Order: sequence, then structure tokens, then C-alpha cells
Amino acid sequence: MALLSQQLQRFLLNGIICSSGLKARKKSFRERIRSCSAIAIDAPSSLAGAAGIRWGCSRLQGPREEMEDDIVIRSDNLDGFSFAAVFDGHAGFSSVKFLREELYKECVEALQGGLLLTGKDFNAIKEALQKAFLNADAKLLNWLEVTGEEVDSGSTATVMFVGNDALIISHVGDSCAVLSRSGKAEVLTSSHRPYGSNKVSLQEIRRIREAGGWIINGRICGDISVSRAFGDLRFKTRKNEMLEKGVEEGRWSKKFVSRVQFNGDLVISCPDIYQVALGQDTEFILLASDGLWDYMNSSDAITFVRNQLRKHGDVQLACEALVQAALDRRSQDNISIAIADLGRTDWQSVPLQQQNFVYEIGQAFATIGIVSLAIWMSSFLSL
Repeated sequence: MALLSQQLQRFLLNGIICSSGLKARKKSFRERIRSCSAIAIDAPSSLAGAAGIRWGCSRLQGPREEMEDDIVIRSDNLDGFSFAAVFDGHAGFSSVKFLREELYKECVEALQGGLLLTGKDFNAIKEALQKAFLNADAKLLNWLEVTGEEVDSGSTATVMFVGNDALIISHVGDSCAVLSRSGKAEVLTSSHRPYGSNKVSLQEIRRIREAGGWIINGRICGDISVSRAFGDLRFKTRKNEMLEKGVEEGRWSKKFVSRVQFNGDLVISCPDIYQVALGQDTEFILLASDGLWDYMNSSDAITFVRNQLRKHGDVQLACEALVQAALDRRSQDNISIAIADLGRTDWQSVPLQQQNFVYEIGQAFATIGIVSLAIWMSSFLSL
């Protein structure tokens, strides 16, 4: 990887945005792969407020028409903590474009420049971050209304504040943060999706129904598959317009709409807040959009990154390799990954870990079964 210019290094000292901010439209899939943007933040001095932490981040447009993900990493104005966020947009890039600056500003202000983080009063931190997320969403909704730019757009956001001994996560949507603790994967967040039988999903389904919404095939009103996000006017301030449009499109009848009574927003931006102690056994934190997690489980991802770091110790190369691994597993989504290596591990002394062979063998047999079935059906139909 080419060395960063001195000018870019000076820029990184004041804050980093790992994002090209560009939309890739109507490119071939190979061109989109080559356009994957990545910024290495390897030197501890790159993030002056978090000594010893090495950062890597990479984002890739998968087989989608548009790149709607983004990554932001910053170290300024947080009193020794670093800020990292993964945004996963939908229905356009506009909401992500707005949030990548605004959400950070709101968090810094609400956290009093990081004083609340160093104060370690979790209730105060939780209240501040909830306020920051709600304020950012209110400003985004107003901006979408005023500009009329991709008014249906929205975005999830998983944000983490990393210090020397503590990690705070503020989470909305279906990206995920995972911690490697002595090689063991520790999943730190739960996806906000209106389907499944886990506790969080059941709570989201109940909340949506109490607000007057309904679920069709795991999607709110048959439309969106994430239940917490920024933006998404049609599920907040334009719910009645959404109903009228549904009638016009023949998605539901006037009689059905006449019985609908909304009691709140169907999609909300109130985050889940988590606090995690970072002991000496904590190796790195992996933050990624669902373009990774829908195709690789947390244990395999942690093992993959550890083996990469053992080989060369370069967190940026490990990040890029993980993106490629997700693509190799036929990820159909955009992929964004940020890794924070806490600098506490002598990677050369770490033994190689075995991948989950049960999973791999299962995948192989599933593939063989599908191929065999296709051959049998082809033979049968030709009789």
C-alpha cells in the first residue's frame, strides 16, 4: 500500500473521514470492485487521542446499482477517545451524506467534547447519545423536506467511541460491532429488524404494531427490512402520504387504509447504548455493515482477521482482505468495515486458528446437493 502523503497525514491528525463520498452509477461489477476506497490509519500518531490504536477501514460496492455505505473515523474533540461509525444507507445516498458530518457534531456537543466519556457516568453518556441521535435525525428529516433530495432515503448507523480502557457503542439498524477477546468473538450489538424470534426482533415487532404499523414478509408495511434508522420520512412524518401512495399503486385498498391508525413513528432513530470494558485480553474491535455479517458469522470473521494480523500485522491489509472474503462468499450487498487494533497483542506470537470447518463442509455439501438436484431435474425433464 502506498505511503500516505505528509499533507494527508496532517489532515488525519485533525480527523479522518474514510469515504470518497462518490456514487458509482452504471459501472460494470469489475469496475465497482476496483473502485473500492480504503484509507489506512496505521500509525498511533494518526489518532493522537487514542495511543496505540491502529485503524484500518475499507468499503466496497457489491453487485448493487449504487454505493450507499460510508465510514467515518475521527479523533478530534473527544478528550482522548476516538469516534468510528459505519453508515448503511438505503433508497439513496443523501441521508448518509448528511449524517457523516452532522452525527459526529451532535455527538461531540452532547458528550461535552468527550468530558462525559472520561467521566464514566454511563447514565449521563446514554442520555447524551440518545439526544444526539434524535437531534441528528430531526435535522436530517427537515433537510430532506426542504431539499426534496431522495426523500425516501434513510440510513442505519453504528457508532463506537474507543478509549484506552472503555468502549461505548451507540447503535441503530443492522450493522454490527464484534470484539476479539483472546481470539473469542464477542458480539456487542443486536440488529433492529422486524423479523425473527430473538428478543430484540420481537420487541421491534411489538413496537411497530403498537404504533399502528404491520409486518409483511419481514418488512414494515411490506417495504423496509430495518426498524431503526435515520431519515425514512414515509415512516415518520409522511405516514399518511405513504398510505395514499400505497392505494394509488394498488398495494392496499381504501377500506384497509381507513382502518389504519398511527400512534407513533414506525421507524425510529433512538439508539441502543452499550458500555464495554477493554481489558488486556482485548485484541481488536470489528465494526461492519450487514454486507459482511449476512455472509460470514462473527467467529469466522474474528478468526480471519487474527490470522491476517498474525501473517503481517497490517490492520489495513487485514481489513481489505476481509472485504474480499465477504465478496468471495458472494455477498450481494455493499460492504463497509472498520477495524481498531488496540495495539496490545504481539501478533507474531499468536498461533494460527482453524476456520469453522463444520460450516465450510456444510456449505460444500449444500452446493453439491444443489448441483446434483439440478442435474437430476435436467435429466428428468429431458425424458
